[in-house]
Amino acid sequence: MQASFFELAMDMQKKAWDEGIKQWERALSTPQVFEHAMRPKLADTPHDVVYERGTLKLYHYRRSTPTAVCEPVLICYALVNRPYILDLQPKRSVVQRLLEGGLDVYLIDWGVPAEADNRLQLKDYISGAMNDVADVVLKRSSTEAFNLLGYCMGGTMSTIYTALYPEHVKNLSLMAAPIDFSGDECLLHLWTKEENFDVDRLIDAFGNCPPTFLQATFQLMKPVQNFIEKYIGFSENMHDEAFLENYFAMEKWTNDNIPVAGETFREFVKCFYQRNQLVRGEYRLGDRQVDLKNITCPLLLLAAEFDHLVHPQSTYGLIPQVSSKDIEKKEIHAGHVGLAVSSKAHKQFWPEVAKWFVEHSTPVNGKSSS
Repeated sequence: MQASFFELAMDMQKKAWDEGIKQWERALSTPQVFEHAMRPKLADTPHDVVYERGTLKLYHYRRSTPTAVCEPVLICYALVNRPYILDLQPKRSVVQRLLEGGLDVYLIDWGVPAEADNRLQLKDYISGAMNDVADVVLKRSSTEAFNLLGYCMGGTMSTIYTALYPEHVKNLSLMAAPIDFSGDECLLHLWTKEENFDVDRLIDAFGNCPPTFLQATFQLMKPVQNFIEKYIGFSENMHDEAFLENYFAMEKWTNDNIPVAGETFREFVKCFYQRNQLVRGEYRLGDRQVDLKNITCPLLLLAAEFDHLVHPQSTYGLIPQVSSKDIEKKEIHAGHVGLAVSSKAHKQFWPEVAKWFVEHSTPVNGKSSS
């Protein structure tokens, strides 16, 4: 008994000593915490702005080798938040994984809508700006079609674009894209029901959908993780240099919120979240009927098992609606953002996605996009 008690006492003393050392390490790391907080390290892969329209900018990323192996990839990001989540850090950059896979990469940065942009509708983004971007990419790459990768809301927009302009899209890949809004697996589907959310009152009052409203909504979907666990994890790892780099890069992006053009937000909520018109075949973009059966190209659906914003079944709901014969699904044990930035996604998942694009594309035979 005495030996056991002595061993227990020694173990407790060691744990107390180790915790004391950690506390000192945390205190001494305060200067580097402030340094990372003030200047978070982001990837910012070298790129050129090759087209501008209003707030929109089209980025073309520079390659380490001059020649791409096939048609380019155009990334369509959402109208919510900033697109640099896809180029967050060198080891967590979807853009860099695609470049490493031999692809030529373009990305749409929609910019920040001004108050005067509140009347912009989805047709202005898709049939207007996005179609102009497509013309630029096709002309620069000297190809008849391009690969299209859409993330989240950008995936919904990419689906609509492909249904309307199938001749421009060689292959379509959707990344955590909401398509079928009939399920109740996600809180957003419940919160946005007509009886719970009056989108008209919000937009009539504010013009554009306020970024603070969007951020609060996303945070309240996982309150314990966002308001408690995150800060506990920070306090326990503030002496870890690698942790700080990742933490403040994510904090920079998470808090870099932007508004959504009012009429676009109203249309997206009413037509999709509340009426599920896309899969019902009832949606019209302006005066054009959107028929998902027009999508015949190879289709790659990317989903995250623990996605609290877009359940995988919402994305997979596209499958019975299209005419595509070549359809593949890839799912990863991650969340909505982890699909883009988790280390597990970048070890195998994204290299495989790049390979899929190459295998389903046409070799360019020495041609390059410049």
